[in-house]
Amino acid sequence: MVAVLQPIGRAFLGGLESTGRLSIFAGGGVVAALRPPYYPRLILRQMIEIGFYSLPVVGLTAIFTGMVLALQSFTGFSRFSAESAIPNVVVLSICRELGPVLAGLMVAGRIGAAMAAEIGTMRVTEQIDALSTLSTNPMKYLVAPRLLAGTIALPLLVIVADILGVLGGFIVSTLKLGFNPSVYLTATMNFLYVQDVVSGLAKAAVFGFIIALMGCYHGYNSRGGAQGVGSATTMAVVTASILILAFDYVLTEAFFAQ
Repeated sequence: MVAVLQPIGRAFLGGLESTGRLSIFAGGGVVAALRPPYYPRLILRQMIEIGFYSLPVVGLTAIFTGMVLALQSFTGFSRFSAESAIPNVVVLSICRELGPVLAGLMVAGRIGAAMAAEIGTMRVTEQIDALSTLSTNPMKYLVAPRLLAGTIALPLLVIVADILGVLGGFIVSTLKLGFNPSVYLTATMNFLYVQDVVSGLAKAAVFGFIIALMGCYHGYNSRGGAQGVGSATTMAVVTASILILAFDYVLTEAFFAQ
């Protein structure tokens, strides 16, 4: 019996230890981000890297998602003669759920890996130790700008994703499914509430923080040369994606309760 329980207990204690280290790292990053001095040029550079350079992949993902969503909705609703609900379903699904989640997953795959690789390379080549030797706080210089940039840039990306996702549904609905353009736009605007957009942007801010945190954490704690950097990069993407999906449910539940 003891031999059976030992691996379970070891895994449980290891999970608690990892959670504790991550919580301490996140707390240190938040404190470093809120306290001066700030590095606005570094924050702006990270915002460009996270936001502007991610526009193509996020935009393409959003517009094709809106197109597919319109087609699939028509397939289901036509069986109940409820085709008029397609604009409502498309805009609500994109703004509240698909826009933030898909944008978060795309950015996690692109930016989370890049952050982990960059900081991990600095760790294994002792550049982070050199920063400490030069009296520069690595948390404030490396981690804080990325946390701030991720939290700010991803909601801006999601706004673009929402617009393009709704546009994709509009294009398919009007050109292929026979909807009147003015009727479609009127139904979309009448059904969309401010809370729908705000809930999606709140999710995006949390997802951006998670992506930056996972990239920085795994890169900052990488060990073992090039192999360690590769493992850190993989873990950053995997953990960020899992946490995005988990926190998506938590935030959806929170907004649903209101």
